[in-house]
Amino acid sequence: MSIRFLRPALLVVVVASLTLACGSKINQSNFDKIENDMTRADVIDILGEPTDSSDVGIAGFSGGMARWSDDDGNIITIQFVNGKVKGKQFSSGSSDD
Repeated sequence: MSIRFLRPALLVVVVASLTLACGSKINQSNFDKIENDMTRADVIDILGEPTDSSDVGIAGFSGGMARWSDDDGNIITIQFVNGKVKGKQFSSGSSDD
């Protein structure tokens, strides 16, 4: 195998390892940092890109939601109106039962 092909593969392994070592950004601490009227960009700076999102625009009004989830079952959902946070929910994947 050529070294030209090994470098990208090694880079992917290193990035994946660093991501796992840092832990999930989908947690109560980051959820608590999100405040009403923050922009979508501000939220992405805290949580990263959303797992999924949807947007709608009607007559100068735009709204949408974005959802972030991780492998532990933690979910953060943010509602946006005209690009600003107007609501948020956090669901923890851990069970205290």
